[in-house]
Amino acid sequence: MTDAMRRARRHMLARTGLAWLVMMQVMMLAFPGYLRHGARAPDAQRSLEQAIVLMNWLSLVLCVPLILYCAWPVWRGAGRALSQRRIGMDVPVALGILAAFIPSVVATWRDAGEVYFDSVSMFVAFLLTARFLETCARQAVSGQSRDGQDIGLLRSADRLAFWFVCVQILLAVLVGLYWWRAQPDQAVAVTVALLVMSCPCALSMSVPAALAARHAARLRGDADGARDAAGLDRAMRRVARQNLHGSLAWHLLMTPLAAFGWVQPWVAAITMLLSSLAVAANAWRLARPAGDEASGRRPGARSSDALAG
Repeated sequence: MTDAMRRARRHMLARTGLAWLVMMQVMMLAFPGYLRHGARAPDAQRSLEQAIVLMNWLSLVLCVPLILYCAWPVWRGAGRALSQRRIGMDVPVALGILAAFIPSVVATWRDAGEVYFDSVSMFVAFLLTARFLETCARQAVSGQSRDGQDIGLLRSADRLAFWFVCVQILLAVLVGLYWWRAQPDQAVAVTVALLVMSCPCALSMSVPAALAARHAARLRGDADGARDAAGLDRAMRRVARQNLHGSLAWHLLMTPLAAFGWVQPWVAAITMLLSSLAVAANAWRLARPAGDEASGRRPGARSSDALAG
């Protein structure tokens, strides 16, 4: 790993850590808003409304460094993609953040309407966590020799993620316009949920995670003096396909629910993180210590045989 890679990972880790701290604090500040519609005395209700106004302003202050510093790689990537007249992976992410943050600022200023600072903070924190995992996976296999099949898998995953982003953005716009005409008070939440779910984090890390796990398994096999290279390659390709198809199926399952207004933005952020963690966990089965000493199986062989079928 080069010094530039180490610096990039440290900066990403710092942004991710700050995003999680902000998210936890904003979630605490958002709690009074969840109690707004309960039955209580008029004086208690007025006190609660005043507390909600204060909490919203504090959440806005906390989200400013989250937007400007933690999410800076998103703005940079989206600006680079738009300057090249293409739709990159950061474009829907930037749209999702703006679609939730700007209406929340307006609602806080006017003291009217719903705010989504909790969803914004969760989305950024979970997004950076998924991006950190993806960066670690890509750095783990950078500089390693890859055959034509590995390169083909990477390109297929990138193409799938690109078209997925295009379709999701178009769907978010069309569904958002429908809700704006049918039920305006729900339009922002539905649009934000769809934009959050358009983030192709799990898709984009599907193949790099499998490649990184195979690389770790090879290193362990070399250290143990045993390695089933052909079986490990077959297992890697199978796991990569599982990750791609599984993450795509998860998005296809959740997207209609979000379009009908049944998925809140913060739930969409959680599903985005869970799909990325599932991809990482499934890939890492290739690299886990495979053999107990009592079983007498080779560490490299057991994982490749079990996954390659």
